Amino acid sequence: MVAPSSFGIFDATPRRAYSSSPSGGLNALVLALVLGATPAFAQTGTAGSSYDLLVGTYTTGGKSEGIYVYRFDSASGQATPVSSVKTVNPSYLIVARDNRHVYAVNELPGDNGPASQRGGISAFAFDPRAGELTLLDRVSSEGNDPCYLSFSPDDRYVLAANYSVAADPGGSFAVFPLQEDGRVGAAALVVHHEGAGPVRGRQDNAHVHSTVFSPDGRYLFAQDLGDDKLYEYRYTNDHSRGLLSPTPEGYVQMPPGSGPRHLVFAANGRYGYLTSELAGTVTALRYEDGKLTPLQTLELTAPGFKGKIGAGAIHLSPDGKFLYATNRGDANEIVIFSVDAGNGRLALVGRQSTLGRTPREFAIDPTGRWLIVGNQDSDSAYVFRRDPDTGLLAHPTRLDIGSPVDFKFTPSS
Repeated sequence: MVAPSSFGIFDATPRRAYSSSPSGGLNALVLALVLGATPAFAQTGTAGSSYDLLVGTYTTGGKSEGIYVYRFDSASGQATPVSSVKTVNPSYLIVARDNRHVYAVNELPGDNGPASQRGGISAFAFDPRAGELTLLDRVSSEGNDPCYLSFSPDDRYVLAANYSVAADPGGSFAVFPLQEDGRVGAAALVVHHEGAGPVRGRQDNAHVHSTVFSPDGRYLFAQDLGDDKLYEYRYTNDHSRGLLSPTPEGYVQMPPGSGPRHLVFAANGRYGYLTSELAGTVTALRYEDGKLTPLQTLELTAPGFKGKIGAGAIHLSPDGKFLYATNRGDANEIVIFSVDAGNGRLALVGRQSTLGRTPREFAIDPTGRWLIVGNQDSDSAYVFRRDPDTGLLAHPTRLDIGSPVDFKFTPSS
């Protein structure tokens, strides 16, 4: 780890720079952390339970309109269409703890839009009984191509990761207060990264791909694909450091050209798991008091594989015994690992074709019996039956969805 030297923190309105040293405060709202903010991976559902399944898509190709809602039967694995709502490129979704509000990125400008166009965050009211979404508002994400959303530990803020920023080349993330009615307020804080990596065309500047809070709720990690760093920020609820401030170490340096993408934490709070898109790898890391230390790195592709690679999403099974990751490129598969609860290390269990092209996100239902994955470039999603004992996937059922990207399960009333 090395000291921070390549990022700036800004108040969003007006745009004023603040010190990034531990003694420099940020004039932003402060938070009160709540216990219980640790990600929950315990199996909470039972066979026969009914859930709403929300699907985010890319709409710029004209094959979909926005977010689709399905009623999912956990006994049979059947997904029945319920409703949809129009919104542009909702490629990543999160559902509020109250199950009454849903937030989506509007990933703009995308590949074909003007570089000056900012992306957005759309807030929706959600009626779980009817399975219907109603738009509340939309705000600028304060950057281009937002690709990830997360809630602060006390659910008072939503964070957006902007893959790029046109006016200032490099990625950013922004922090937005949530209003009592579920709407999104103006950005309270924007953090802009600057840097580059060795892979031309993919790492010409910084690209923030995800923002993930530590299990203890005290730190935020921002994964930057462009400069191969996991940035570390202290998250405080007093006025000594402001809302977010860099840690003394600043970041964890990952291998040059690896392109860190998504991070998840084990329920025990001791280990994290990272996909690196450009290297096509998954890395196990030890977590302790705001610090991540790499323990093990495994390739997603089989030995001797020739072709394009592209690690994507990563999730743990509800019981924490297995880890799953998508590998795009020419592999188009989900790779399955067992997790050693004692030391956090991974062991390969198997690989499952996603039966299509360009798998991005996927989700495991709360019962742990089903996994759904979308093939963005094949306009399909497949529901696999999951064996909780072996972690293996089988008996796929196809859903026809235009450019599916993200999936979220939530209880239906």
